[in-house]
Amino acid sequence: MRLTKKSHACVRLEKDGRTLVIDPGMFSEEDAAAGADAILVTHEHPDHFDEGRLRAALEARPAAELWTLESVAGQLTAAFPGRVHTVGHGDAFTAAGFDVQVHGELHAVIHPDIPRVTNVGYLIDDGTVFHPGDALTVPGRPVRTLMLPVMAPWNKISEVIDYVREVRPQRAYDVHDALLTDLARPIYDRQIGALGGADHQRLAPGASADL
Repeated sequence: MRLTKKSHACVRLEKDGRTLVIDPGMFSEEDAAAGADAILVTHEHPDHFDEGRLRAALEARPAAELWTLESVAGQLTAAFPGRVHTVGHGDAFTAAGFDVQVHGELHAVIHPDIPRVTNVGYLIDDGTVFHPGDALTVPGRPVRTLMLPVMAPWNKISEVIDYVREVRPQRAYDVHDALLTDLARPIYDRQIGALGGADHQRLAPGASADL
């Protein structure tokens, strides 16, 4: 499997000539979802879900399908009948040849006064990749590659480090990093790498790694 990091929370996975895209939001490239055979969206916030980009990707590729939670699916189901699938915690399905398990239910707490929206994470191919969306969900299954949300209004670095320790992946790649300045990146790299207990790496947008 090849993983390609796109900007912010979006990643592309390629296997056997097919492509799965997770969370092509407004901070990601305009073509982040282009050419995808399957798209997964973790939750409704615009940095993870850009309706215009998803519609363009689905219109350009009539065989492409979308899996997501109800709050997102409801905005697209009518336009793409039979191609938008609603999922929730505990579900399992196959998308473009990738085996997917769904973990988690709620977005992390931003502030007690802000209602929490639903959020799911996706465990791909028996733990080859886990993308938690905007929550520090522990899937309770072995994870080889954790997509690690390093900078968000809802987290701090001690929580990120403890999350890596709890999931215990073989490696962690940064996502949710558009808000992290270049000045701060070395600090995050050093502390997560030294304290997380896993191989911590960062891919520039457009860079790839073979898993």
